[in-house]
Amino acid sequence: MGWVYNMLKGIHHVAIICSDYEKSKDFYTRILGLEIIAENYRATRDSYKLDLALPDGSQLELFSFPNSSKRPSFPEAQGLRHLAFNVESVEQVSQYLIKEGIEVEPIRVDEFTGKKFTFFSDPDDLPLELYQQCSL
Repeated sequence: MGWVYNMLKGIHHVAIICSDYEKSKDFYTRILGLEIIAENYRATRDSYKLDLALPDGSQLELFSFPNSSKRPSFPEAQGLRHLAFNVESVEQVSQYLIKEGIEVEPIRVDEFTGKKFTFFSDPDDLPLELYQQCSL
């Protein structure tokens, strides 16, 4: 029974379906600086799949599907609430994003952990969070 508590070792990847593949690819690679692992076009689905690496070994998968429906984010809907990125300096990354033309919410402090955090959105209004680095 003890192995059950350690069976999940981390997050391998998060999959995101975007409305404008090129715009989202630019956002996640050029602006957020994620490294491209692989990019494939799947003709049978008329869809791109872009695998992106984060420094901790986890990945984002970016998909394009024609005519995919928009998922509501605001007001908060059931389901995945947001994707949070561990950063060394919330202030520095926030300022960088603002210089890139990305709207960033004011920085707040988590009342339970004392860590700084803020939110911004990707090109499809997916809520993304910057969270002051935590020990892994």
